[in-house]
Amino acid sequence: MPYAVDFNDVSTVGLESSPVAAALAGLRAHEARYFKNKYDHVFTVEPTSNAKMTIDRVHRILKEERDIVISSRPLEATAFQVENIRIAYVFYENGLSINVMYTIDDPKKRAVGFKLSEGMEVPAELASRFKFATQKSKLAGTIRGSYFAFENDY
Repeated sequence: MPYAVDFNDVSTVGLESSPVAAALAGLRAHEARYFKNKYDHVFTVEPTSNAKMTIDRVHRILKEERDIVISSRPLEATAFQVENIRIAYVFYENGLSINVMYTIDDPKKRAVGFKLSEGMEVPAELASRFKFATQKSKLAGTIRGSYFAFENDY
């Protein structure tokens, strides 16, 4: 069942099995607030059983672009379009969030972003490949993030 993420009343619904569930819920709410404020979009996630195509697409981009395979179990995902940007998110049990932002009309504006919930270690599959910048969030505490750009069509 789809879940509209509430950034005013942060909930761990769907993320309970994560060892950093509260921080991951804050990160998810942080993303929901961003899309509501910037695009007036309600950020809605689905359990992995309903989001297989989105998860497979994100995993395919990671594998084909950088030979990355995420070892943690995905818990939720979402895919939507705002303006000319296709966006996909996958939230993982270890506290990782991966997003793919893909402009439809400009192949130079496509990227995969990684965000780490407060309290989680950098996953081994990302640690040696990326440097993570730090950002403060009222909803998520300290977020560490990184990204890479790509130009291929998916």
